[in-house]
Amino acid sequence: MIRYGVLGPLAVAGDAVTAGRDRVVLAMLLLHADRVLTAGELIDAVWGDGPPSTARGQLQTCVSRLRRVLPPDAIGTSPAGYRFAAHPEELDAEVFARLVAEARERRDPALFRQALDLWRGPALAEIDSAAVRRHAAVWDERRMTVTEEWAELELATGAEPDLLSELAGLVERFPLRERLRGQLMVALFRAGRQADALAEFRRARDALRDELGVDPGRELRDLHQQILVGQLPGAELPTPARVRCLPRTVGDFTGRQAVLDRLVRTVEDAEPTGPVVLAIEGMAGSGKTTVALHVASLLGDRYPDAHLFVDLYGHSDKQPLDPAAAVLSLLRQLGVSPDAVPMEPRDRVALWRSEVARRRVLVVFDNAYTSAQLTDLLPTSPGALALVTSRRRLVGLDGVHPVSLPVLTPAEAATMLARIAGERVLAEPEAAAEVVRRCGGLPLALRLAGARLAHRPRWRVSDLVRRLGASALPELAAEDRSVADAFTLSYGHLPENAKRVFRLLGLYPGGSLDALAAAALTGLPLTDARDALDDLIDVHLLEEPEPDVHHLHDLLREFAAALAADVPDAERREALTGVLDFQLHAAAATMPAAFRELSDRDLGGPQARRPDLLAEITDPAARFERERPNLPALVGVAAAAGHPEYAWWIPRVAWWYLFTRGFGLEVAALFDRAMPLVEASGDRAGLATVANYLASGYTRVGEPGRATELLQLAIRLRAELGQQSAVASAMGNLAAVYESMGRFAEAVEQSLEARRVAALARDRTRDLAALKYLCVGCARLGRHAEALYFARLLLMSGIDQNDESVVLDSLIQAYRIRRWQGSLPVATLRRRFEVVLRRAQRLRVLPIEGETHSELAQLLRSEGRFAEAGVEHRAAVEIARQTGDRRHEAEFLTEYARTCRAAGDLARSRELCREVLDLARTARLGYETARAEAEIAESLAGTDPDRARRSWTAALAAYRAMNVPERFAVERRLARWGGEDQLRPGAGRETMVR
Repeated sequence: MIRYGVLGPLAVAGDAVTAGRDRVVLAMLLLHADRVLTAGELIDAVWGDGPPSTARGQLQTCVSRLRRVLPPDAIGTSPAGYRFAAHPEELDAEVFARLVAEARERRDPALFRQALDLWRGPALAEIDSAAVRRHAAVWDERRMTVTEEWAELELATGAEPDLLSELAGLVERFPLRERLRGQLMVALFRAGRQADALAEFRRARDALRDELGVDPGRELRDLHQQILVGQLPGAELPTPARVRCLPRTVGDFTGRQAVLDRLVRTVEDAEPTGPVVLAIEGMAGSGKTTVALHVASLLGDRYPDAHLFVDLYGHSDKQPLDPAAAVLSLLRQLGVSPDAVPMEPRDRVALWRSEVARRRVLVVFDNAYTSAQLTDLLPTSPGALALVTSRRRLVGLDGVHPVSLPVLTPAEAATMLARIAGERVLAEPEAAAEVVRRCGGLPLALRLAGARLAHRPRWRVSDLVRRLGASALPELAAEDRSVADAFTLSYGHLPENAKRVFRLLGLYPGGSLDALAAAALTGLPLTDARDALDDLIDVHLLEEPEPDVHHLHDLLREFAAALAADVPDAERREALTGVLDFQLHAAAATMPAAFRELSDRDLGGPQARRPDLLAEITDPAARFERERPNLPALVGVAAAAGHPEYAWWIPRVAWWYLFTRGFGLEVAALFDRAMPLVEASGDRAGLATVANYLASGYTRVGEPGRATELLQLAIRLRAELGQQSAVASAMGNLAAVYESMGRFAEAVEQSLEARRVAALARDRTRDLAALKYLCVGCARLGRHAEALYFARLLLMSGIDQNDESVVLDSLIQAYRIRRWQGSLPVATLRRRFEVVLRRAQRLRVLPIEGETHSELAQLLRSEGRFAEAGVEHRAAVEIARQTGDRRHEAEFLTEYARTCRAAGDLARSRELCREVLDLARTARLGYETARAEAEIAESLAGTDPDRARRSWTAALAAYRAMNVPERFAVERRLARWGGEDQLRPGAGRETMVR
């Protein structure tokens, strides 16, 4: 039964919502049912551009009022905002969408009529909100589209008499909708009213000219002509909306007739029982994409439903496109809603193939990298054509028809040049032939040369020949060097500054760079560097896909690298050192002051070479996020720059950002790359630093054994160098490793020793890790008073060092202990954790976000709010997986299992525990192994006592080895075994596993 209506005035069963702001909020939630709306979106809907300072509080009041009059689970809350959850049959918009989908599938006008009858007027017209009106307008447009589809079907079934009055009324209300007007004209003509049909066209023309200043479109004009001569075709079933996503084809396509004939003939001769896959292979610049798009234009009518295009970035500055991302792009082109696209790659591929199977589809897969990239993308059903372009021969694909694309013949190339550059080419045939020869018949080179002529109207073709030079081209052995000569022509007309910048871009190790990095690389003032980059963009030697993000096409990168080979060694070293130094100090700017001081001590305090550039960085974290993919390349080039110390300096300053945001895998990979370079340099202090921070990455990703070895190496090297404060820091990090393995007593002992060494070194800035793991270790061992003491010390250290991530970490530890103690009300704790979560999200500190989600889930579980707890659990697990943090992933999964058991889903609880056991054993997470075994025992207690006892026994052995309080609850369980107090599900639910 429909309880909520947006297809007309806002309607709620019982007319329970009357307040104006409440109706705006409810309207927005209903328009976005089953989607989270942020508080900001709702505030904008209610107050527009001028919300009061109390807007957030007033919004919460509105939501509270709505919850009192709506079903209790209608409006859900998450950290991201609010979500309206309604059964699809309760919301008229959802029922409308379902009926329309069924009507389209069955081509049933009655279902369309049933859907349209749900409308009670314009969507939410009475709601005074610009945001609501914007979204409601989308539904109004859908209504009109469906009306037109319905009318088309009715016309196809000969229902003209019944349609006339309704179509006339619709046209009167919507005089600019040409499709409606055309349907009315068809209905009039078939009713024998030819003159009225022609009059309707004149009215349409007058309305369009008066309102929009345009004439009717081709389709309506053609219909008018057919009615005029009395030759209107019979009714036909409407075809689905056509999808046309192919890029624009060139207007001067030339030659290739033999290739085109072969490709077209292959399609014509193909068996109708399966798809056709054509692979167009060839060298860079040979025009593969142009040929593919031209073939698509020739064969497009055979595949009327959809023409799709996806660039797979196989040979570009970007990473090859992941197949799952490619499928997403294709589904979106077909109109599939993002919400309907599965996250699981296999399900996504299945949906893609299902959508293709319903249509006659043509797809261009451009710039493929390998056969494996295409395996899941190629259509498998009849009625589909795939055109694949690649520089590689895709021998790993079965059932593909490969075509190798040659260069243009001299005649074809001359014709192409003439079409681009005009009549001058025809007037100088010998010079034109020389240009064609020097371009090697390569379309890309010809296009660049022809464009140069086209934009230089006073040049003759012989001037272009002289510009191309006489010495380089005959010496090129490979055909793709002809492209380089075409680029040389563009390069030769650049100002000297831009030439130098382009040459040095061939040295830059990263994939993209901004103007700041370019200035550091070249030594130019920032203004001059920007001007040079603009010059390169103007002649298409550089691309700018986003503001101030520049990269070279892969062919242009090769060309720049060839130029850079001639850069003198001194200039080369200076350029690389300049960019390494700038990126070092730009990364350092992301750290809090206290951590920057520690970093300066480790590095010896190198002074920035370009403070003027650093002063231009307004958001260090945002810039660093863009530069993250370049870090490994920067580390790798350090030795070539003559400064191997940068190989560990850059990872060292990048560590704080990467680690606090949860990029443990990147930390491990970056320092792993630096390790051999530092070892080869003989820098023992650098090696100790790399070992220390590489260990943090291995700890985060669940390799404690390797982390322990590295930290022991760091401690030994630091001790030999007499660097006691650094020894203390490494000891604290070793305590973190012990804690991750469940060796809590050792973690406490190691942390105390780290603090002792730090005190002797009179350096308390090095004992943050020790303080944290004193707190965590004592808490796990049941020493809550001591744990709270160390949490307070950690909090004060975080405040002293102005590091909010440490402050938030200390608060989590303290609030968790309060939860264990039961010393604060659950509601109070939940509010405090919510504050921590908001602050962590603002800082983008993913590990703290994950822990906070898990803590909120446990509080919600204690209140019996299992569905909400599940949302928080899943958020925590997703963050742990995203950051590669296997230790916390295991912890979060165990807590999720406890919630499932509390909710009565024992099978799901055991399934999650088995995931934990697999994870914990490979990562040597003894504590999480024990917790998972105990949780399995709890879920089996009432149904399989023998298996439950085995799991409790396994948990007890681990708990005893760690000497943690959890062992006592398990001991009591096993001691009572066999007595009258039989094991029962749920007993000890809050004491068995913490």
